[in-house]
Amino acid sequence: MRWTVVIPVKAPASGKSRLVPGVTDAARAALARAFALDTIAAARAARSVERVIVVGDDPDLADGAEFLAESPGERGLLPAIRHGIAYARTGSRDATAPLPDGRDAATAPLPDGRDAATAPLPDGRDAAVAVLLGDLPALTADELDSALEAASRHPLAFVRDADGTGTTLATAAVGVAFDPQFGPGSAARHAAAGFVELEASGAPGLTRDVDTVDGLETVLHHGVGDHTADVVAHLADRKGTA
Repeated sequence: MRWTVVIPVKAPASGKSRLVPGVTDAARAALARAFALDTIAAARAARSVERVIVVGDDPDLADGAEFLAESPGERGLLPAIRHGIAYARTGSRDATAPLPDGRDAATAPLPDGRDAATAPLPDGRDAAVAVLLGDLPALTADELDSALEAASRHPLAFVRDADGTGTTLATAAVGVAFDPQFGPGSAARHAAAGFVELEASGAPGLTRDVDTVDGLETVLHHGVGDHTADVVAHLADRKGTA
């Protein structure tokens, strides 16, 4: 099974606010950008991934992947994810802006009567879709490939984060309606909605999203991608010469 991976990415200038006061605002923005770039690089390198769609407001973060601007309507993580899923499956459908008659574009049928959540791409290919958080700087392509291979055996699946309550990856097989619920407590919501939990204890890069300085220190022990390693080294050099 070939996958389309949707990665929502918050603008670095406003992302990762919980890293402060451990780091300066400039360092926080640089780290947020590096986390996203390393996540995107791992997804693009995964053998099972056919498309990577980055949803956000900074095209420079796409780094060779497809870029999809956030909807001008409702902003936030879940609207960005729904927008990306709809685009992955229909090519252009805006999942967040309401239709002229007030219906939700993510659930209303397409003009020919098809469901927007399961409609094929314009060239006729259906898409198995995964949503991956954009703050996994230690993620490797092999970890993602292993998780997606396991996910391919289930209509809906998810990976619980290392803290135990959140989600770092959610997936839907071809033709399966997909409405992942990322955010605090999302692991329980996904399990209750019928998503199968995937075993990922051997994939620290996939389960450890980074929100705090302590979280960054933890993933540094596992090894991080080139972008994050470069930023951390630069910050260490600056601290050493200060």
